Amino acid sequence: MSTTVIPELPGQEIPAESRVNYLNASYGVKSWLLTTDHKRIALLYLGSITLMFFVGGFFAVLMRLHLIEPQGALVAPETYNKLFTMHGVIMVFFFLVPSIPATLGNFLVPMMIGARDLAFPRLNLLSWYIYIIGAAFTLYAVISGGVDTGWTFYTPYSSTFSHTSVIPTALGVFITGFSSILTGLNFVVTIHKMRAPGLTWFRLPLFIWAMYATSIIFILGTPVIAITLFLLGLERLLHIGIFDPAIGGDPILFQHMFWFYSHPAVYIMILPGMGVMSELITCFSRKRIFGYTFVAFSSLAIAIISFLVWGHHMFVTGQSIYAGLIFSVLSFLVAIPSAVKVFNWTATLYKGSISYDAPMLYALGFIGLFTMGGLTGLFLASLATDVHLNGTYFIVAHFHYIMVGGAVMAYLGGIHFWWPKITGRMYPDGWARFAALVIFVGFNLTFFPQFVLGYLGMPRRYAVYPTEFQVLNVMSSAGASILGIGYLIPLIYLLWSIRYGPIAGPNPWGAKGLEWETPSPPPTENFEEIPVVTADAYDYANVGGSRV
Repeated sequence: MSTTVIPELPGQEIPAESRVNYLNASYGVKSWLLTTDHKRIALLYLGSITLMFFVGGFFAVLMRLHLIEPQGALVAPETYNKLFTMHGVIMVFFFLVPSIPATLGNFLVPMMIGARDLAFPRLNLLSWYIYIIGAAFTLYAVISGGVDTGWTFYTPYSSTFSHTSVIPTALGVFITGFSSILTGLNFVVTIHKMRAPGLTWFRLPLFIWAMYATSIIFILGTPVIAITLFLLGLERLLHIGIFDPAIGGDPILFQHMFWFYSHPAVYIMILPGMGVMSELITCFSRKRIFGYTFVAFSSLAIAIISFLVWGHHMFVTGQSIYAGLIFSVLSFLVAIPSAVKVFNWTATLYKGSISYDAPMLYALGFIGLFTMGGLTGLFLASLATDVHLNGTYFIVAHFHYIMVGGAVMAYLGGIHFWWPKITGRMYPDGWARFAALVIFVGFNLTFFPQFVLGYLGMPRRYAVYPTEFQVLNVMSSAGASILGIGYLIPLIYLLWSIRYGPIAGPNPWGAKGLEWETPSPPPTENFEEIPVVTADAYDYANVGGSRV
């Protein structure tokens, strides 16, 4: 089959020495630290984010060990407050928010649209350095005593009363926010201006639609949390009355500003995972996505509506009952585009030729866990039930079913799917399937008991609890041990596969997409010649065919 290409323009020839695999181009540390190759930057992010994931996970392990005993078995209550705060701060701002966009997004967006790099390569490298600087400030806060405000930094406790490392922690989050803004800006410009000829908007992979919607939230939402944390620091350092009522401030103002960003941030964490799901489900069911247009526009709908529902976090703050009703209705409304995706993925699976490779197991796990998280979210969107469940372990369980059961499962599914493309090596499939099963079982054993605990009234963020809740807490702690092992297994065999894994061909899954038209790993410039796209996305009816 012939391939249509555009000749390189005069002055844009690729030097012969750059036509080499980006992993083998140079092994010098300097070449990595000064690289502008989007694929190398993605790997720099991958290493950094993985480190932060295990640091945040370590704090979670300590919390679950502590809660085995009703009166606490491990640390003092003050230390427990620091554990759940640092776990939340690191996992939300330094893992979940950048996980898929900064790693898989950086690696795949140019290749999926037929470009040789992102629009602003140097800005892309700068975004990683900003992330590292922000992470360094937050890790400094950890070693200098930690912070005990909770990851939400609620005032006036965080701005006036806490004697822990609030400023370094908030400064780390503040700095890292600029990394997200630059990444979002880079993606938007790249998707608009650098698509290959023939790659119209409705031929784009759904992963690109998801990254585009996520980038909109990055650009519009992240400055709000930056301003909020800046004001918090200003009040803490200069005692200006912004949030503390004792000096003329309004603590509810902080919650409005914080949740105006932080609820859209939930979709920063989950929208990229939804994009990954669309790629996995179509590939491993060998079918074109059902309702492509609806799935694409549902990503934009989620991004837009997510800015209108922050008030459902504040039903018990004394806000107007009429405002509460409006936020409740909008919260139910934002569930509709998410449901559209789940229904369309399910319809895609129907009568598909399904293969249960490891990435597909993660995808199926995502659908189940995300659906459970979404349905329990409706209880928190209703005023009557939210009053009872607010501040309990029900919220912890719901949040983790979305973020860990959803975002992390999608992240691992995507890593396993594109790992042969990233490294040129396959991993042991048996171990990969086993790890997916262990993670699914461990996750449910960890967090499903917390729904029951929350319904029974056990408050979150407490270092002690009544003895009647011990059995459920022990189940949750046992599940956390299994979950931790499940996360370690992929780390081991993926690192092993880099050197010892079987060589992967350009397209070991038989998947569709421009990224699969390149060698594995791809050359530094991605494509020797820019492709011209002549087919729609997910054309699995054309077995063995190409999009170019």
